[in-house]
Amino acid sequence: MEKISSPIVISLAQHSRGLAQRLAKGLGGEWHQYVKKGGGGCRAGGADKTFSDSLAHIRNAFFAKRPVIGICAPGILIRAIAPMLRGQGDKYHDPPVLAVAADGKYVIPLLASHHGGNALATRCAEICGGEVAVATASDIRLGVGLDAPPPPFVLADVGQAKPVMAALNDGAKLRVVSDLPSRLKHITKAWHDWLQPLLAKQSAEGAIELRLSLHPISATETRMVFHPQIAALGVGASRQCPPDAMAELLDESLIRHNLSRHSIAGVYSIDKKINEGAILDLAHTLGVGVRFFTAEKLLAETPRLASPPSSAVYAATGAYGVAEAAALAAAGREGWLEVRKQKNATATLALALAPSGMHDKDSRRRGCLYIIGMGPGGEAWRTPQTITMLREADEIVGYRLYLELLGSVIGDKPQTAFALGEETARCLYAIKQAREGKTIALVSSGDAGVYGMASLVYELLAGEEAKGVVSEFAPEIAPEFTPEFDIDVSPGIPAHIIASSASGAILGHDHAIISLSDLLTPWETIARRIEAAAQADFVIALYNPVSGRRKTALAKARAILLRHRPGTTPVVLARNMGREGQTIRHRTLATLKVSEVDMLTLVLVGSRQSRQVQLGGVRRVYTPRGYTPSQPKNSNKPKKKDIA
Repeated sequence: MEKISSPIVISLAQHSRGLAQRLAKGLGGEWHQYVKKGGGGCRAGGADKTFSDSLAHIRNAFFAKRPVIGICAPGILIRAIAPMLRGQGDKYHDPPVLAVAADGKYVIPLLASHHGGNALATRCAEICGGEVAVATASDIRLGVGLDAPPPPFVLADVGQAKPVMAALNDGAKLRVVSDLPSRLKHITKAWHDWLQPLLAKQSAEGAIELRLSLHPISATETRMVFHPQIAALGVGASRQCPPDAMAELLDESLIRHNLSRHSIAGVYSIDKKINEGAILDLAHTLGVGVRFFTAEKLLAETPRLASPPSSAVYAATGAYGVAEAAALAAAGREGWLEVRKQKNATATLALALAPSGMHDKDSRRRGCLYIIGMGPGGEAWRTPQTITMLREADEIVGYRLYLELLGSVIGDKPQTAFALGEETARCLYAIKQAREGKTIALVSSGDAGVYGMASLVYELLAGEEAKGVVSEFAPEIAPEFTPEFDIDVSPGIPAHIIASSASGAILGHDHAIISLSDLLTPWETIARRIEAAAQADFVIALYNPVSGRRKTALAKARAILLRHRPGTTPVVLARNMGREGQTIRHRTLATLKVSEVDMLTLVLVGSRQSRQVQLGGVRRVYTPRGYTPSQPKNSNKPKKKDIA
């Protein structure tokens, strides 16, 4: 089961404020209060956040995987989230959604009942002195949701839960079987304790089987198989070990020892292997985390090794064994080797059972740097991938305004804000945190790869941009590209795309994007690019047209363009695209004035083919996507009379 984030308590009416405050405080969540746009309506009154669009705000919270508790009619919540409910499989990943009556008498779990919803509803009812209106059949008839076992138990096949639970709901009898060894009897007892509400209603052996096992037993329409996820998989590998070799060794070992891969809780190795692709691929395939111990930590496990200590391994790593030592270190002092070292030409592995859970807090996690393009800032313009990355991040890093625009999506996460102009320090900080094993979201507006942070991060990791930079983080940057963390860039919608859509379709044909800022690019280079784009008759999007210090660049650009296209060429001035206060103004090259443009404005200049039209009293600009009559399509195609 996914970790449940702190909930958002949403109140829409003035009389709900007190209840919302109590619930938010009792649950350790946030209180978000509706405030009518433009003033009036409810007052903020100490709320953590306010909003004026109820449906959009609820969708935003749900999209961010935050549990939503609405003090409102269930229909409001249903209408808000219904468009985002995609399929049966998503129910195991959707956050809980609860409706609470205005007087607190009833709490209704609407979504993810078995995956945190019912438990959260019970807690809400305790806080407000109400009752939980449970509607899930398995909770009513069975007393337990079998498809959502508590840790460390996992299902062998979630798909087979439905027919088994349906049969039990219809009155079928069951039998409960555990084949765990006696030294894991406390785990068997914990499983029985969880099933107790169901077992109390059963009095006879039946055809439906619930089985707890470490073995690879198949689930069927009459059998649910639960596995205790208590195995630590220790691995070692030669440099550039083929991923297939590692995967095949695991498959062979599990078959040989009759163990299920569902029992594997994590993959462990030595920190020198933090960039080894085969190890990372194996963890990804298993769907578990991967962590790395120091040589000193593995050396301390030498007395517990089942295989003879290797002087060759010690010479290479500083420890007498890697696979067994890593598995034992993760399993803790109470753990034991269940599978001693197995090996092939390029890989080794061992598996230890951890009866009291994983002991890996002193190991190193491989970090991850998400470089995110959040679009212009408004929630409607964010991609699902961006929301997922923000939810998974340990910390959000970015320009202060960008963090404010993200709002409730990052509500309770640590945030580190940097001022405008501190781009290099911003990236260096994010890299440093990722190298320490954290998952960091580095936020850009628009698309991270279009004048954003993505290229700067790669420059820094390649040792280019960091040279000569005075920063407390600069010493952390290595001269070669060995990041020791994953990098994933999420695209966003850039301003020129939004501006084109809002004004018509000016980017309907070939176009160029040019920044007029000479902070990083000499003006001579910028001028040559404008000249070339003008000669080639590209539609041109001009970013950074003016600033507090730069007032002449746009006028110079306009002069260059007028040498190659007429003064009647359409120009679009797009300001604050996708944000509050968005404006579109139409001009021509002849009527364009620099005084109308500021640093929040994007300038789109049409080609000689671009057109302006009035549609329903609204002016639109478009660029035809095909050839003009004077330049017909397929002009080289022979005419009929030329065909022999």
